[in-house]
Amino acid sequence: MTHELPDAVREAFETHDGYDVTDDRAAVTTTPFDGTVTVEQTDADWNRRYVVDVTVPTLSAVVGEVVGPAVAEGWFETLERRLEDAPMATRANVELDTFEVRRIDETVEITYAFTSGSESQAADVAKALVEYVEGTYVEGIVPGYDYQPPVAGLLDQAQSGGAQGERGGTPL
Repeated sequence: MTHELPDAVREAFETHDGYDVTDDRAAVTTTPFDGTVTVEQTDADWNRRYVVDVTVPTLSAVVGEVVGPAVAEGWFETLERRLEDAPMATRANVELDTFEVRRIDETVEITYAFTSGSESQAADVAKALVEYVEGTYVEGIVPGYDYQPPVAGLLDQAQSGGAQGERGGTPL
């Protein structure tokens, strides 16, 4: 159930780079994928549950040709396994309350939920989780396909090393 963001949470997310905050959620703006954070109250007044939802396209949704079922299934299973390690990408000791990966038509919906008493740390953790999904997605790109946006842009950025890096090959 989505609730209006408490004032302390709103302030923490508004002062953090990379968020667009509305009444009931904070959207991560540092990735082309849809990543949002909602908040639920817990039994403890000082603790809140943060629910991070990220939606990414399936492999077949972003290529210009047909992806065989074995490749599509292998890609999805590998993505799911790798996404489970997301808490290790944070600078906090995060224990997930929820981790779910669902394939719905041409999208993959990922949900992480964690409990925190620090709004500022929650903003850091949530953004790191969303960015981990993006990085993991790019690492799992299968070579040899003609990719469409937004993945084509991510691949170009990865190959060129971003604004300051040197040009390299594909992520894998």
